Amino acid sequence: MVIAMNMLPVWIILGVVVLVIFVVIGIYNSLVQKRIRCREAWSQIDVQLKRRYDLIPNLVETVKGYAAHEKETFERVIQARNAAIAVGPGDVKGQAKAENFLTGALKQIFALSEAYPDLKANQNFMQLQEELTSTENKIAFSRQHYNDTAAIYNTARETFPNSVIAGMFNFQTRDYFEIEEPAEREAPAVKF
Repeated sequence: MVIAMNMLPVWIILGVVVLVIFVVIGIYNSLVQKRIRCREAWSQIDVQLKRRYDLIPNLVETVKGYAAHEKETFERVIQARNAAIAVGPGDVKGQAKAENFLTGALKQIFALSEAYPDLKANQNFMQLQEELTSTENKIAFSRQHYNDTAAIYNTARETFPNSVIAGMFNFQTRDYFEIEEPAEREAPAVKF
């Protein structure tokens, strides 16, 4: 009985250690799941951005036929598209900045249709405009989903005791995919 009494503190300490290990494993796994959800949400943005990039050359070629002397506008759109494509994977802030610039360049293309009534009536232009509008809506939805997912991950990462585990295992904060310019917060007007 004396041996059993002497072993009681050892069992208590061992039980506490095992409990702490399980808590650490649970928190770690939860953070990993949230990080994976952020990656999945970002991949949805990436899919829509790629679709947008594929539509842009067709749009530019269609408009070129009607507004051949607007070379500077076309070059700006193509440069903006290429800059957006060149952003490294996972660079959320860089991607947001490039996308903001591209959106501004696309607004100039759509503004050209006001000066060229034949372009407004062109079936191919109208179809590309509709596809681009649909893609813009999907990008907005994907961005919102990503930002919500990033907020959940960042909140979990920064609350105690998760913050201790996140620091030990180097879980990084996720940036939000945000629009920087107040004027760019307005949806582009693509109706003709």
